[in-house]
Amino acid sequence: MKIIILGAGQVGASVAENLVSEANDITLVDTSADCLAALRDRLEIRTVCGNAAAPSVLREAGADDADLLIAVTQSDQTNLCACRIAKAVFNLPTRIARLRSTDFVEYPELLGEDNFAVDFSICPEQIVTDYIKRLIAFPEALQVLDFANGVVSLIGVKAFEGGPLVGHPLKSLRFHLPNVEVRIAAIYRNGEPIMPEGDTVVVPGDEVFCLAATVHIRQVMRELRRTDRPMRRIMIAGGGNIGFRLARSIEADYHVKILEVDKRRAELLATQLGNALVLRGDATDEKLLENEGIDEMDLFVALTNDEEDNIMAASLAKRMGARRTLALINRKSYVDLVQGGPIDIAISPAHTSIGSLLAHVRRGDVVAVHSLRRGAAEALEIIAHGNPKDSKVVGHRIEEIQLPKGATIGAIVRDERRIDGKVLRRMVIMPHHDTLIEAEDHVIVFCTHKDLVRKVEKLFQVGFTFL
Repeated sequence: MKIIILGAGQVGASVAENLVSEANDITLVDTSADCLAALRDRLEIRTVCGNAAAPSVLREAGADDADLLIAVTQSDQTNLCACRIAKAVFNLPTRIARLRSTDFVEYPELLGEDNFAVDFSICPEQIVTDYIKRLIAFPEALQVLDFANGVVSLIGVKAFEGGPLVGHPLKSLRFHLPNVEVRIAAIYRNGEPIMPEGDTVVVPGDEVFCLAATVHIRQVMRELRRTDRPMRRIMIAGGGNIGFRLARSIEADYHVKILEVDKRRAELLATQLGNALVLRGDATDEKLLENEGIDEMDLFVALTNDEEDNIMAASLAKRMGARRTLALINRKSYVDLVQGGPIDIAISPAHTSIGSLLAHVRRGDVVAVHSLRRGAAEALEIIAHGNPKDSKVVGHRIEEIQLPKGATIGAIVRDERRIDGKVLRRMVIMPHHDTLIEAEDHVIVFCTHKDLVRKVEKLFQVGFTFL
């Protein structure tokens, strides 16, 4: 696939890094020659320096015969203009735009074919906000991901000494939870993946990824983690786009304090927020944290635009007594370095938000892609199409499917329909070796390495004879 990516920031670079390994022809456009040079040295991509919304630049990038345009610059206006030009001038088939403003959500008709011609839009800030909200709802988790519109959840937790399942083989889980269907999708021990089998023993410190129906996920977590008390008091450092969105979305249900160093921004936040308490100050100010009761906070969230400040603030808050800390960090090397120390959870905005975009880039019917363990692994939700003659998956038992080593089918969501086609209910199936995959099943596949994704997608592709 020939892909043009506009914007070489965190999101654009992350998209390029993910797609270049899948044999795509990538061209990256940005106004910064230095940034492009650094990425060109690291990735096998073509680069063009210039204004992403200029027709001449798009032509130089290969818009005449490109298959996909991904506009993820920092400017909504640039992204929208680029999509419009790509459609009107080059008739480029598919156009994706990053939009930070919420205005376009209220007027979706502006993105239609007759206007800005955006096929799909993403807002990384809102995706990160929703992700943090799920972590607040499950305070014991390292990662919380939804599939099949929330019917199935995948939870990543760190096993603790004394947990009911810790020190026992995975096959004993059926006795601990006799009425709950659960699948251990993967285990990471000392950073290395272990393919879970019935005799695999969970040890303290293991990162365990569990798949289960969302209604049962808390029961599953209790087998591996102590159940933390619910979050009540939350302090947010940074009143930017993500900090503001998070405070606004949770202030009705939690006691929220938000710290913002900029006076004008703090005053704006105070007028826009209702129940949240807005404080002007630096989140790395030890005296300020002490005066505001940091030792009583259930969660401290560092969401400023400076990742070094986020690391320092979250580490300081933990040392001063905050129960749990979370920091927003752009550099993957920093994320791997700090998580598990004084910072309980480190989030990379690019890795958190990229799944929504990749689901619209992947071949076949991939409806969800989630990046796991800071981009090291991926979980996909794929719709199985075809029939036993045309598909390598539909009409075949799990044991017959030639999955690449390191990929496992963790769960299947199947619609039970009436004669008229209306869905009666959605069933969550934890498959066994003899489970038969049917057409239109939503199949959740866990890949311990992202390099396996292309092989899995190819496996699910339908032959040319299928109509």
